[in-house]
Amino acid sequence: MRRALALLLAFCLSNLSVLEGASIPSSAKSRLQDEDYTYDPYSPEELDNLLAPIALYPDPLLSQVLVAATFVDDVDEAARWVRANGTNGVDDQPWDVSVKAVAHYPTVIAMMADKLDWTTAVGQAYVNQSTDVMTSVQRLRRMAHNVGNLVSTPEQEVIVDDDYVSIVPFQPQYIYVPVYDPYICYYRRPYWGVAITFGIAFLIGAWLNRDCDWHHHRIYYHGWDGPGWIHRCRPYVHVNNVYVDRRYSDVHINRDVIHRNVGIGNIERYNAIHRDVDYRNIRENNARLDRTQHARPPEGPARPPANNRVLNRNIDTGNPRLDRYRGREGAPGQARPPQPTQPQPQPQPRPQPLPRPTPPPVARPTPPVRPTPHVFNPNEGNFDPLPVSVASRVGSRRRNRLLHGRHRNHELATRPRPGAVARGGTHESHDENGHAKRGEEWKNEHAAYEPERCADFGLLAGSRYESCLWSQSRPASSVATDHLCLA
Repeated sequence: MRRALALLLAFCLSNLSVLEGASIPSSAKSRLQDEDYTYDPYSPEELDNLLAPIALYPDPLLSQVLVAATFVDDVDEAARWVRANGTNGVDDQPWDVSVKAVAHYPTVIAMMADKLDWTTAVGQAYVNQSTDVMTSVQRLRRMAHNVGNLVSTPEQEVIVDDDYVSIVPFQPQYIYVPVYDPYICYYRRPYWGVAITFGIAFLIGAWLNRDCDWHHHRIYYHGWDGPGWIHRCRPYVHVNNVYVDRRYSDVHINRDVIHRNVGIGNIERYNAIHRDVDYRNIRENNARLDRTQHARPPEGPARPPANNRVLNRNIDTGNPRLDRYRGREGAPGQARPPQPTQPQPQPQPRPQPLPRPTPPPVARPTPPVRPTPHVFNPNEGNFDPLPVSVASRVGSRRRNRLLHGRHRNHELATRPRPGAVARGGTHESHDENGHAKRGEEWKNEHAAYEPERCADFGLLAGSRYESCLWSQSRPASSVATDHLCLA
């Protein structure tokens, strides 16, 4: 046992110098950060411009917003959660209690996440200048109250004291988030309407566990035990250990927010109260942070060579056989004998694939020639030319008769008739009194020359003759068409 303790003590003493050398760079780096970083505070005018959008929030909500502004990453994650899931499950998230409280009001958490540079600037101001922040809020509230815009309404109660102006919920169950224009609300009354409006009502829950102490310019934890609005709202609040616990007695803030860069372009537009503010301190802080984060820490003394007496006592470090396994070129000791090289096998040539035999062409039978469609073929043995000649003669006679009938029809149509007067394109016969003759009278009168006319067209008596007679009352073109159809 004594021997083991002695070996352990010797090992610690031999490596003490090594541990001291290794700890120098980290301590030098932390000392560099502490010495180089000095915060450039906000001026009162810059604070007024930054806090103007939230200075008129109710005290319970304002206290949670100022603390949550120091947890910028949690604010961003909370806004994403609320957009996706609403306020369900907010109490179970690993965020700071102030961020959980603000997440129950979606409009406020969304505003803080959309303006992360502004949120970071407010958080840095509260970490380094909490008293100045509370003073600036009171200065802005006095300005709004003096012009008549900050007054008590059914949504909120404004308590004006000699030292401070307090804003608390008027209804015991609901709290309202004010909506106003900083460019108008702090300077004058609007031309129409009111300067401060309110959205929907939000529930007052156990998450509003902090309030503003304007006498001491601080934010404190009340644990739902106190006078005023706390006593009025306590019967309607379900208290749980998520927000009401002794561990919240000390208000915890994230001081690492001062090591975050702030986009100066997104901050310069906050100039509702003082127009000639250029936020010079933000530029100085960003430049100092860049130098600190990219600076190389000073190098400490070189690490001494390892001198382990325990290893030297138990192992002969001078033995040349140890150099065989160190793997370094030019090490002393016996060189490793060269290993005989094995002949590499020659690659065998690949056999060429044999050509495939081409099958002989197979003669296909010639398909039989089918006769083309025809009507008459004089080469066929059963062809009789007599019907063809007869049909040709019959057709020729019919064509000649039709052609002769057209000329004859034209002559008859232009021949004047006794007692016929053309009326409206039709031919009618009249008696001595001037009355038109119809029907049988017309047939009897023209019976003398109608058979001759119809005979010219090769027509017979009977129904065809009557058709020829009745066609006299129609135009010549129509009569010719009827004769063609009858033929």
